[in-house]
Amino acid sequence: MRARSLTLTAALLLPLGPFGALAQPQSQTQSQPPGAPNAAPAAGPAAEDPLVARVDGQPVRLSDVLETAQDVLPADMKSMPPALLLQVLPAEVRRQLVERTITERAITAAARAAGLDKDPEVRRRVQRAEEQELQQAYIGREVGPQITDAAVRARYDQESGKRQGEEEVRARHILVRSEAEAKAAIAAVQGGEDFAAAARRLSTDPGSREGGDLGFFKRADMVPEFAEAAFAMKPGEVSATPVRSAFGWHVIKLEERRSAPVPGFEESRQQIRNQLVQEQVDALVQRVRANAKVERLDLPAPAGGGSLLDNAAPPPAQPGARPAPQRR
Repeated sequence: MRARSLTLTAALLLPLGPFGALAQPQSQTQSQPPGAPNAAPAAGPAAEDPLVARVDGQPVRLSDVLETAQDVLPADMKSMPPALLLQVLPAEVRRQLVERTITERAITAAARAAGLDKDPEVRRRVQRAEEQELQQAYIGREVGPQITDAAVRARYDQESGKRQGEEEVRARHILVRSEAEAKAAIAAVQGGEDFAAAARRLSTDPGSREGGDLGFFKRADMVPEFAEAAFAMKPGEVSATPVRSAFGWHVIKLEERRSAPVPGFEESRQQIRNQLVQEQVDALVQRVRANAKVERLDLPAPAGGGSLLDNAAPPPAQPGARPAPQRR
C-alpha cells in the first residue's frame, strides 16, 4: 500500500500546474485546512457532502473537491466511488486538492468581481464550452445504453466466421549503407556463406546480433519498399537485387509465411466496442441532422480574395509504418 500511495501522490501532484506552489506541504506544527477530508464521509444527509472551507463566505464542499480531483486523477481512478477514492488517496494529496479547490474558487470570484463574466469574448467561450458539454451528454445518453456486453459479444459472434488471420512473414535482413555493399553481401550468401553469419558480419542494423532476424511481421509493420519485396518472396529465397529504402540498402531472406492467429473475444472486445460506439454515434448524428431544419447560406468571400483555407495549417501526419525494418 505504501508504494501505491507514493505512485498516486506523484500522479496527482505533478499536474497541479500553477496552483502547486500554493499547496506546498506545511510544517508539522501546522494543521490541515479546516474540514480537510481524512476519511470517507459519514452516512446521513448532512454528512454526505460536508463543508471543508469557505471562500469569501461561499461554501466549499467535499463534492467540489472531488470535482476538482477529476482534473488530475489517473484515468483508472475517475470512476471510483467517492468513499473508496478518499480511502485510497494519501492525506497530503487530499490536502493539496482542498487547497487547489480554494485557489480556483478565489480566482473565479476575483474574475467575476473584475466583470470578466460579462466580457463578450469570455461569454462566447463559456457558451461554446456549454454547447460541447451538452453535445457529449446527449450522445452519451443516447448511445451509452446500447453498447452492452451482450451487444459486443453478439457482434463478435456475428463476425467470427468471417474473420481470417492476417498474413505474416518472418524474414532476416542485412542493412548496409550502399548498393555496392549490398551486392557484395548477396554475392557472399550466394557463394555459400550462411545468411545469419553474413548479417552478423556486415549488417548495421541492431538486429544483426540475432543474425538479422526480424521475427514475424505484417505488411503494414514495415516501410512499403521493404514490405513489398519481402511479401513477394518465397520461403528460403534471398533477394536477388538490393532493396533500397530511406534507411539504406537491404538484402532480405524470407524464412516463413503464415496466417496470424484470429484474435479471441477478449482480445477483440475493446476494438469491437469502439466500432459499435462509432457506428451508433454516426447513426445518431445522421438522425439528428435529418430532423433539424437547416438553411444554408453562402459563406462571405474573404477580404482580398483567395480561399478561406489559404492560411490553414496542414492536417497532422497520420501514424504510418515502422520507419525501418526492426525486430518486433
